[in-house]
Order: sequence, then structure tokens, then C-alpha cells
Amino acid sequence: MVARSAVAAKADQAAAAAGSKSGGHEVLMFEALREALIEEMNLDPTVCVIGEDVGHYGGSYKVTKGLADMFGDLRVLDTPIAENSFTGMGVGAAMKGLRPVVEGMNMGFLLLAYNQISNNCGMLHYTSGGQFKIPIVIRGPGGVGRQLGAEHSQRLESYFQSIPGLQMVACSTPYNAKGLMKAAIRSENPVVLFEHVLLYNLKEKIPDEEYICCLEEAEMVRPGEHVTILTYSRMRYHVMQAAKTLVNKGYDPEVIDIRSLKPFDLHTIGNSIKKTHRVLIVEECMRTGGIGASLRSAIIDNFWDYLDAPIMCLSSQDVPTPYAATLEDATVVQPAQIVAAVEQICQ
Repeated sequence: MVARSAVAAKADQAAAAAGSKSGGHEVLMFEALREALIEEMNLDPTVCVIGEDVGHYGGSYKVTKGLADMFGDLRVLDTPIAENSFTGMGVGAAMKGLRPVVEGMNMGFLLLAYNQISNNCGMLHYTSGGQFKIPIVIRGPGGVGRQLGAEHSQRLESYFQSIPGLQMVACSTPYNAKGLMKAAIRSENPVVLFEHVLLYNLKEKIPDEEYICCLEEAEMVRPGEHVTILTYSRMRYHVMQAAKTLVNKGYDPEVIDIRSLKPFDLHTIGNSIKKTHRVLIVEECMRTGGIGASLRSAIIDNFWDYLDAPIMCLSSQDVPTPYAATLEDATVVQPAQIVAAVEQICQ
């Protein structure tokens, strides 16, 4: 079977965006992800879903609700609590021509499948001399929720970013959640789709017409002139909250949702830096070895001559996420910290 294109033309994206304003329908983010799965499963009989409680229970956050009734138990396969086993089964299914979507009930649990994701999922295309493609999507809820405790508040972006052959994207709105899910399913590469546990009930109007988002393209959220703020996932909303305060203080921040965590969209990022000459990175990932550290390194390597100030990076503290709500908030970047960092950069 010839894979359908996973890259949306910019004209198509613009048309889809226009359609979302004039028509479309409102959905929550988990419903947008569900729509993407249903559309792709209807279009392609090789697409299947694998994971714990994805079947008749409908998934831990209802992303797969009703899919078992629509497509049957073989295409929406409930598994035992054995992440290493069912992720390995997904890799094997991809090797034999299927397009599995593997759900981790919580992203932290996928550490149990790290060997399958790293040594099998990311490397088999290379180690087989190109004999096998691994068109698999690995997705699920992650990030710091509300008092979920340390083991259920993991941010695995930093764990997976160094795996050769793996693509990573993070959705932040219902629109890009659906578009990225569809593109990931159509991709010939293994893709990890990060969904934030606190964004599932975010509501937005999306187009009725089919659309996809480019897996390797950042999103310009707010054009500006004074400083480039690079962020993704839940922190997009902390940044936009801070942006309101910054505008009232006379600053004009440019906000970019990088979306593609691997590879980075250095074209969009670079054009912004050439305009503002200042960079602030805001992430929920850990400071040590996180996405922000890799992004800072990439900016220094490629755009050093355009910087008029040191790159600042606001990240979560390098501690296990506390259960207590006040302590949990203290470990994650808050809007007031973003405002203070921009004021410091623009001095």
C-alpha cells in the first residue's frame, strides 16, 4: 500500500484554518484525537489501536471511546498490563505492514517499554538495511497534572529525544491534536505523540473538512518584535497568559509553539530570532537534559550571530513532582516567572 502524504501544504493549512472560523464544529481535545483515529481507521484497514483499556472501556481519557464497537476487538485490541509486551507487539505489527497506534495509559508507564521503543522501534529500519519500515504511533497522556504524584507526572520527551530514528511531536490544541495524529498515522516513521493530561478538555472549533498538520513544522501563535518565546504543550497557555501582562507593560513578544520536538523546525525558529534577537525557552520538561537544553544548543550552533542577549530557559525543577498542590506548582514554570524573564532579557 502506498502511504498517503503526511505533510500538509501550507495552502491547505490556511484553507483549513479559514474553514474553522467560518464553519466547523466544536470539540474537546480528546474528541479531536478520537476523530482522527476514526477517520484514519475508516480510510485505511491497516490502522489498528493497541493498549490497556482502549477497547470497550474507551481508554483512560476516552480517546478510543466507541472504537471497539465500530471496528471490532481485533483492530481495537485490549492488552494486559504489560507495556513492554504490547509495545513490542506493535513494532512487530508495523514490520508486517500494519499501522498500529499504541496507547500508553500514562506516558510514565512507557518506561517499561523503553527497550522496544529504542532498540526496536527507532533502529529497525536502519539495522535491517531498509528491509523494514516501522509506521507506528506511540501516544498517551503525560506531563504534570493535578496532584497525580511523581510517577504519574513524568515528561518523557527528554528520555526519548536521543533515540535515533524516532520523531516526536507535542499537541497543544484540538486543531493540532487531530492534524498531528492523522499525520503521525500516515508517516512511514515511528512517531511519539505527547498529549498533556490537563489539555484533554480544552475546547476549540475545528474544520469539518479533512486536514492534517505537518509533523516537522512549528506554529506561530503570536507575532511580535521584542523577544522570541519558544514553548510547547501546556506551557503554551502559561506563555500566552504572561504575554497579556507583557503587552500591558509595553513588550511585544513573539510566541512560537515548536510542536515538533524532534526534529526542531529551525527555519521558523531562525526567522523569528533574526527578527527579535532575543530568545526565551519555556518548557515543562526537566532542566537537565531536557528539550530546552537541546533547543538552546541548536540555536547557539545555528543562530549565534543573531543573538543580542543570552538565551534564557525556564524549565521544571530537577525534583520528583510533589503530590502537595502548592509544592507541585512550585516545581513548574508559572506566568509570573515568564514575565520576569522577558523583562530581564529586554533590559
